[in-house]
Amino acid sequence: MAVEHLDGGAKIARLETAERVEFGPLAHYRPLLADGTTPVRTGIQISEPGYVAPMHSHPYVEMLFILEGEADVWLEGGEGAKRRLKAGDTVALPPDVPHSFAVVGEAPMRLLGIHHSPDRIVNYLDRETDANGYPVLETTSQS
Repeated sequence: MAVEHLDGGAKIARLETAERVEFGPLAHYRPLLADGTTPVRTGIQISEPGYVAPMHSHPYVEMLFILEGEADVWLEGGEGAKRRLKAGDTVALPPDVPHSFAVVGEAPMRLLGIHHSPDRIVNYLDRETDANGYPVLETTSQS
């Protein structure tokens, strides 16, 4: 990830140079302003139809802004109270409250994630997290 530093302290992050982090076969993430030097962390997640985010929480507010596609979002225990998000919609998820979302429809969903922390801290309910706050994916050996 190459961030351009401008006079006066401004920073520019470009999607085309952002690292690609796999979230499994149906989703990936591209961290943008994510080097720990800003009070918020941003990135773009692209998820294919059928993707369901593992239930997780953060010790800070996370905001998801839907750029393209649609997703249902819910809090732990609220699977019956899912809310549909469409392009242009934003959800603010409270700290320490497990949540998830699922891509709805036949089109990929793109979102801008805004973590109100300089570091990505994720607590997955069903998997480990690596040192960068990304899910540890199961690997299978090739025979």
